[in-house]
Formats: sequence, structure tokens, C-alpha cells
Amino acid sequence: MDDRQFRTAMGKFATGVTVITTEHNGDIHGMTANAFMSVSLDPKLVVISVREEATILNKIKESKNFTVNILAADQQELSMYFAGQIKEPREVVFDRLDGKPVLGGACAQVVCEVSTEHVEGDHILFIGKVTDIHLEDKEPLVFVNGKYHTLAGISTS
Repeated sequence: MDDRQFRTAMGKFATGVTVITTEHNGDIHGMTANAFMSVSLDPKLVVISVREEATILNKIKESKNFTVNILAADQQELSMYFAGQIKEPREVVFDRLDGKPVLGGACAQVVCEVSTEHVEGDHILFIGKVTDIHLEDKEPLVFVNGKYHTLAGISTS
């Protein structure tokens, strides 16, 4: 199998969209990611996957913390900006939760301390111990088949 076939197959799995943020030396860094999942309820743990070449990688290693911002349906532009798809500079306003930078308007903001990290293939998996959470009653942004979607109008009955 080639890389394109693998990516296409993985793209069939619908995911939420997150922006991972961290603060290092007074600067806030962010990266769009859909490689995120909960790991444990007791203790409360999540995992994110960051490519070895990602600019944010060493920032997370040095700060020892990260936040996961689960984007709302109206935050596609933020996803595109932090994915590098929008090149022109944008002023992004960050809120604070537990002293850490978070994106206002997200469905959920999850603040984490790095518990452990694992090298797997060309990515580093960061296990984060959840220290705080903020929730909003909003619909999530969804990504599948290389495109953004919303859940509006989708019925499960």
C-alpha cells in the first residue's frame, strides 16, 4: 500500500477538529489536529499525536503542558489558520483556563500537564493529565474525506 492509499483510508474515519495550544517563553503556539482521544477516566488522561517535524513539538516538551480546544462548527477558519492553510496573519485572541491559553468559543477546552511521551513512527504521543475543563453547548466541527462538515441537520433516529 502506498502513503496516499493509507491517508485516504484514514480519512474515512470522521473526527472532531482540535487546535492544540501551548505557551513557551511568553509566546502562544497552536496546531490543528484530529489525532486526539481520551485514554482514562481515573486518572483523567488524554493523548495527542504530534509529528516530529511540527514546530509545536519542542514547545510542548519544554512547557510540559498543552490544551486541547475542540472546535465548534463555526470555527473552521481557526482550524484552517492553525493548519497553515490560511497564510495571511490573523489576530487570534486567547482566553485563559487554569492559566493556560485556550480558544474562546470552542465546544470544549481541556487543559493538560504532560504525563508521559512515546515515540511511535514519525510522531510523538503525549499523554496528558487533565487539570481543568470548560464546556460550551455548541455543535462540533467535523472532518471526514478531507473536508469540513457540521452535524446540523443530521438525524440519528
